[in-house]
Amino acid sequence: MRTSITLILAITAACAAASKVTHKAVHPKDLILQQNRNSNAGRITNGNHASEGQIPYIVGISLNSNGNWWWCGGSIIGHTWVLTAAHCTVEADEASLYYGAINYEAPAFRHGVTKNDFIVHPEYRGLTHDISLIKTPHVDFYSIVNKVELPSLNDRYNSFENSWALASGWGEIYDGSNVVEDLSVVELQVVPLADCQAYFGTETADENVICVSTPDGKSTCHGDSGGPLVTNDGNLLIGITSFGSDYGCQTGAPAGFTRVTSYLEWIKDETGIYY
Repeated sequence: MRTSITLILAITAACAAASKVTHKAVHPKDLILQQNRNSNAGRITNGNHASEGQIPYIVGISLNSNGNWWWCGGSIIGHTWVLTAAHCTVEADEASLYYGAINYEAPAFRHGVTKNDFIVHPEYRGLTHDISLIKTPHVDFYSIVNKVELPSLNDRYNSFENSWALASGWGEIYDGSNVVEDLSVVELQVVPLADCQAYFGTETADENVICVSTPDGKSTCHGDSGGPLVTNDGNLLIGITSFGSDYGCQTGAPAGFTRVTSYLEWIKDETGIYY
């Protein structure tokens, strides 16, 4: 009898957890809103404009496949390497990388690459293992173009829970708009993985995901895919913009990032970069 009661309680708990999954996850790049789902205005969203040199490690990435163009962000992690999301590069034939840009129409310089320069994680499928490397021509570092450090190998099990971090990008200024010319930044707090799983389920929000809260309409949005999440304490790259709610960027659902610490060995093997 006791075993039966325990089993019933376990099943009930599992059903209760499943019932909390209220949002379908979608890559910001692919976000298409139904009319009138959300009418709140905002920026990256409800962030602030970045100042020159504030985010020297970000690159804007314009990608193309057979004449179809889309926009993503990425992070400089070495003189010849940019880290971004797999869903940004997996279907692309070529890309232009914009360095040192506050306004993306006026970068310090640009480099072009092709699909031969993309290294998509071999286990990438939809929302899982959403990480990709781009091999670039050599870039010299200075005040407005510089690398961001990865967490050390000793930090591979650090959840960064409750840490404050900065997300940045040229994404939509409100749900349904276009990407914007000026780089925006927003400070967001890392939440327990369980909070993210309550919205998206455990298959989407697995151990390779890190999530942040999105209070007051502050979030990443369409056009921010692949961009960085960098800790205020230590300036470490801990996340890559990966997914949000299909209801829009300003619903209050957590924003999901690829957890960089899960891929430190893979990055090391492909690039030789590690700390």
